[in-house]
Amino acid sequence: MVNLSVNINKIATLRNARGGNFPDPLFFARKIQEMGADGITVHPRPDERHIRYEDVRKLRPIVWTELNVEGNPIPKFLELVKQVKPDQVTLVPDEPGQITSDHGWDTITYKDFLQDVISGLKSSGIRTSIFVDPDIRMVEGAVETGTDRIELYTESYAKAFARGELSAVKPFVEAARRAHELGLEVNAGHDLNLQNIGYFVQNVPHLKEVSIGHALIVEALWFGLENVIGKYQHILKRHE
Repeated sequence: MVNLSVNINKIATLRNARGGNFPDPLFFARKIQEMGADGITVHPRPDERHIRYEDVRKLRPIVWTELNVEGNPIPKFLELVKQVKPDQVTLVPDEPGQITSDHGWDTITYKDFLQDVISGLKSSGIRTSIFVDPDIRMVEGAVETGTDRIELYTESYAKAFARGELSAVKPFVEAARRAHELGLEVNAGHDLNLQNIGYFVQNVPHLKEVSIGHALIVEALWFGLENVIGKYQHILKRHE
């Protein structure tokens, strides 16, 4: 079984676009868990353009599955996660103004930095995962950092799958196998969706978790839109 962690950043984006607290990310976090998700993922960024640091603090008491907090390990982020103590912290090498993540860690160049960060998180009892490209050298370098897991960055697979290039899954198969051999657990995420995830999980071994946000929310809009319009029409037609 592969666990599904739902990233609720886009729900917070909708809230922030209008002001106030509608939709409420905490309400949706509860509902998503009740619907069967195995975890909640959030990725607070320094400008708090979607999930805010205070959201993360409020989420901790209501997430009874697993709380995964992603982010670049700047001091403010590390202070937050050590205070909140999520089940997992996923370290991502984001630039401050980056729209979304677009690469994994160079685990060789940043080995010493990652070792220090991960050691501090482990001393707080937090499981760690680091974002990596499906590159055997980066996977092998990840072992040296002391991380518990890696999260394979899947954008290249998703783009290739959309073009019909199924062979794009091969580097992920090899990376996951090598990680397992080295004692690392394997997560995956970025641009996975209902169309491409089946082939991915059928072929990539040893997967523990996938985190999906943007695509899942868009798919919820699509598959749920007819139901919502029907509900409005039902109410309105009663008053003709």
